Amino acid sequence: MTFPSRLSAILQAILVTFLWSTSWVLIKFGLRNDLPALSFAGLRYGLAFLCLVPVVLGNPRERAILQSLSRADLWKLGLLGLVLIALAQGAQFISLSYLPAVMVNLLLNLSPIVVGLMSVVWWQERPTGLQWLGVLLGLGGTLVYFLPLNIPGGLWLGALAALVGVFSNSAATLMGRQANLQSHLSPLTVTFVSMGFGSGLMLLAGSLTQGFGSPSLTDWGIIAWLAVVNTAFAFTLWNNTLRALTPVESSIINSLMMPQIALLAWMFLGESISLKELCGLALVAAGVLIVQVRIKKNKLPNRGDAAH
Repeated sequence: MTFPSRLSAILQAILVTFLWSTSWVLIKFGLRNDLPALSFAGLRYGLAFLCLVPVVLGNPRERAILQSLSRADLWKLGLLGLVLIALAQGAQFISLSYLPAVMVNLLLNLSPIVVGLMSVVWWQERPTGLQWLGVLLGLGGTLVYFLPLNIPGGLWLGALAALVGVFSNSAATLMGRQANLQSHLSPLTVTFVSMGFGSGLMLLAGSLTQGFGSPSLTDWGIIAWLAVVNTAFAFTLWNNTLRALTPVESSIINSLMMPQIALLAWMFLGESISLKELCGLALVAAGVLIVQVRIKKNKLPNRGDAAH
């Protein structure tokens, strides 16, 4: 891909956030059609991995990087795939099978705040006063959204899965940062190898525990669209926009996903949002944006990974 102009990059990045937001609606449609959550996720990312095969193998530089990977590199990228794809994305699909999309969206958007706190231990990065304000806003918004706590017993499993997604996605962000600090690795190689490992693990776990159900033609269409357009294409396009946009600009554009998901869930899934919940979402969005901007300035990877 060529370097896009600034305006073109902004428009492309907005398009990517919209595609990633529609993923939540499409996932809910597939789950409502009784697609097993883990197998559904495995099929999405497995097919996305296959779409990246010609992209990677058709690039001489990427082929050379793949051939130079050591056993230690493969172990690190495999572990990243386990955490980022198998755990984080598997948890997202499972949580969406129990909880409304807006609720899962709010919980998973706490990841940048958790990353900020984890970086204190992992990277010894001292949070600024502004960053602590973002943490407090995010936690306060979560309390506003959920209190008084009224989650039926059957939904606690979904909430637990969402929290697993939050912490695994946060850990994967820091692991991805470490991987991208390796000068002999490219972002595409990191994504390609980790996605291959992670999707393979999800497919194996899904087949052993849930099977694959009986996907209809519509279900296969959803899986194909999620894999080809919302994962492989959107990831490639997002990485292209990073050539023209600053990390802070990309972070701000990425924050558009939270209101987009809430709007799409209301339009297509019939999920209503009360004024209290809307206030909670707004506080979380403000907190996430403050913390995320700080993280970007600290050069955490601005990655269009497959977490959407």
